Amino acid sequence: MKNNFIFPMIIFLLAFISIIIILIVIQNKRKKKYKHTIEELDYEKNKLIGVPILSELSKVRELVKTEDLKRKLNEWDETFKEIKEDKIDNLTDLITDADFMIDKRDYKGAMKKIAYIEILLETIKKKTETLLEEVKVITKSEERNRSIVTKLKAIYRESENKYERTKKDYGPLQESIESYLKKIDLSFKKFESFMDKNDYVSVEKIVVKLEKDINTLKEYLEKTPDLVLISTLMIPNKIEETKTLYFRMQRDGFPLDYLNIEYNIKEIEEKVNTIVEKMKSFELENTDVELKTMLEYFNTIFNSFEKERESKDIFRENIKKLKKKLEGVNKIIYDIYLQMDDIKSTYDLSENEIGKFNIISKSLEKINEDYKVLYEHGKGKTFAYSKLVEELDGLGNRLTRLQDDLDYQLKSITSMKDDEYRAKEQLNMIQNLLVQSKNKLKDYKIPVIPNSYYIELEEAGEAIREIIKELAKKPIVIKILNIRVDTARDLVFKIFNKTNDIVKSVITCEKLIVYGNRYRTTYKEIDDALNEAEELFRKGKYKQSMDVSIKAISNVDNTVIAKFELEK
Repeated sequence: MKNNFIFPMIIFLLAFISIIIILIVIQNKRKKKYKHTIEELDYEKNKLIGVPILSELSKVRELVKTEDLKRKLNEWDETFKEIKEDKIDNLTDLITDADFMIDKRDYKGAMKKIAYIEILLETIKKKTETLLEEVKVITKSEERNRSIVTKLKAIYRESENKYERTKKDYGPLQESIESYLKKIDLSFKKFESFMDKNDYVSVEKIVVKLEKDINTLKEYLEKTPDLVLISTLMIPNKIEETKTLYFRMQRDGFPLDYLNIEYNIKEIEEKVNTIVEKMKSFELENTDVELKTMLEYFNTIFNSFEKERESKDIFRENIKKLKKKLEGVNKIIYDIYLQMDDIKSTYDLSENEIGKFNIISKSLEKINEDYKVLYEHGKGKTFAYSKLVEELDGLGNRLTRLQDDLDYQLKSITSMKDDEYRAKEQLNMIQNLLVQSKNKLKDYKIPVIPNSYYIELEEAGEAIREIIKELAKKPIVIKILNIRVDTARDLVFKIFNKTNDIVKSVITCEKLIVYGNRYRTTYKEIDDALNEAEELFRKGKYKQSMDVSIKAISNVDNTVIAKFELEK
């Protein structure tokens, strides 16, 4: 029993001891890790004030021969002192505090401190690197600047040679370029002088100036030949050409004041002189744009000259066409007004229709006035022909619209005349039809004519008389006349068709009775039927007579219907 109790206790103690050992190992590893971080931070701190800066500052001290460099060295010493005595010492204290916190196992506090140290370390590092770069500018000045100046001299000699080869291309800029070349030569001499004196501060400045001046010279020599060509040759030639054309066209009667040629040329000449002076001072900003804009202006002017020449011919041709067209419209309106009283007395025109003619007439008067003004301007050569052509086109469009309106109004009068003429033709036609109908009845001596026929005949005659009355009225109301014509035509055609039907029926009845006579002696029923048909015929019942005859004959002759249909 005792053994059973001791064994679990041993296991528990062993497990407890193992856990303690594991925790100790973990703590030691953690402490070792943080200690290693502290060591690395301390190493980085020591690197900040290591040999490189001290070495470079020592080199500068050996080079000091000028007040500028001496003053600069003092500034760098102060900066280094500040980094070393203030920043580094503060960093050392912070690292020590972090190390103490690790020993006390205050890992949370140590981590915060380490994070702050890293930020501060990075800040000091950047400041140190900046200081080192500034110092190296001086310590490596001779080698670096010699290399730069050697390259600049090569570029400069190439530019100088280019200038000498093409000197004539630079025209009025030669003196300025040669002066600029002398200035660069002087800068090279100053560079050598500053190098001899170890005045590296001034060396840096002169190298920057040389680089800027030589690049400016190179760009200037590339751009200015074209600019000189434009400003000293192309534009002056354009000016002379423009002046010559301008005075010739003025002499030939072209009004060109609207182009302001003389003023613009004067402005361009002054502007070109200003640009040349700016180029002499090595100012090229927007120069190419300004010169090209001037060239474009001359192209525009030449186009304007050409347009004026074309417009003159167009104006002269179109003014004649418009005159002819206008005279035609004037004549139409004049003729209308001469006949207006007759038209109004002949046709029932509304006030609105008459008013539209008045409006057209007034519009035409205004077009005539505008035409005279345009003609006088063209004759007097007071306005540019291109402007006159535009005005002439507008006037022509107005006249065309007026013609359309006039044509529309004339169609209403023409339509009335056409309707009157058509009504008279229709009257003659239906009168002839009515006469033909009456004569047809007389020719066939119809035994009995239905009363309805005479009623319709009278109606047709009355309708014809109504047409005659409307045609006799002054003014004629075309709408009513057309109604009268339509009514009379319908009635007359109805009488004409009815007459044809009656005559046709009478003829057919007679033929059927005659055809049936061959069967009278043989068939009593046919004889009786034909007697009945004759009686119906005499009473004017032609349709019934025809039906009785066909029915009776069909009993003995089944071809009668076919024969009747063929004759029909």
